[in-house]
Amino acid sequence: MKADQRTVRLELAEPLRISRSTMAARDAVWLTVEHAGQYGHGEAVTSGYYGLDTATLQRLLHQASRDLVRCADPESALSALREEEPGHHRPAAVRAAVESALLDLCGKRAGLALHRLLDPSSPRPFATTARTVGIVPAERAAVRARSLADSGFSVIKIKAGSPDPEDDVARVRAVRAAAPTARLLLDPNGAWTVARARELLPRFAELEPAVEAVEQPIAPGDPEALARLAERSPLLVIADEDAVDHEDVRRLAGRVQGVNVKLAKCGGVHAALRIASLLEGSGTDLMLGCLTASTLGLAPAVHLADRARWIDLDGHLLLAHDPWTGIGGTDGVVRTSGRPGLGVRRRATAEEAEGTEGGEHREDVA
Repeated sequence: MKADQRTVRLELAEPLRISRSTMAARDAVWLTVEHAGQYGHGEAVTSGYYGLDTATLQRLLHQASRDLVRCADPESALSALREEEPGHHRPAAVRAAVESALLDLCGKRAGLALHRLLDPSSPRPFATTARTVGIVPAERAAVRARSLADSGFSVIKIKAGSPDPEDDVARVRAVRAAAPTARLLLDPNGAWTVARARELLPRFAELEPAVEAVEQPIAPGDPEALARLAERSPLLVIADEDAVDHEDVRRLAGRVQGVNVKLAKCGGVHAALRIASLLEGSGTDLMLGCLTASTLGLAPAVHLADRARWIDLDGHLLLAHDPWTGIGGTDGVVRTSGRPGLGVRRRATAEEAEGTEGGEHREDVA
């Protein structure tokens, strides 16, 4: 086996403001594995919240590549990855990228789309995805929501956590008025105190129709407080930052109404499947979320889309230019392509068409 990595800059179409930061771009590191003339791809993106900068991702994926090239084939490499102990030297995002590349390659070798590789009886997944409206003035949020509704989006996620909570209330009301039939999700990214959450949540529940659910309304680090809030909340409560891995979810299963699983947060497809199995029959539903990333980064989660109650896989739609294609989403629905592996393809850039690398950094590992 061979492996190489490539680093690219992903620019957003417009800056996305959430309660703790504003993002206009991030780096993505692509891992490509090759065996017998076939290729598999995975992506990890930088994240200040998870402490992953570009240099760290490059270093960790280089280390992973050195491990991969010692394996005889992608199937044995995938088995070795699954046998690693939890908390191994690979952060979850790196593990997810490595697994993605191996699953993509294994699927191509078997001639099966990833969902069929995981479950031969699985139908081709597709799902309605939420589309995010960041922290912007109410008037701008209304314009954005109306445009999204006109484009086919029936689920809108509204970021909250402004210093003035009345700004959040005004933004949600404006979106509700502009998209009266849309299902609304609310996401303060842990910006509220328990007292503020108890004060605000009833106001969002009074809208017609009401906001459906709220993600991580209070600061992460006290899952017991989140569970107590969920007991009395007029809105469904979905854990996100307090539900990172399998053990976190085990503590919250049956005590909150939902858990947001992101592959880059939990460690990849098989880690997500373990969490989904844990939640079955618990009264807690699965949400599939994402970081802002390309189609390549989101594709593995799309293959799991039929397993979740809520789908929030719009990270690729926030980009000014998505370097990959194959999961749709512009009409409000993400879907697998049916092609083997992840089913995604690389878009050719103008620089590549002229025979250059377009500012990318590439490193080969023999």
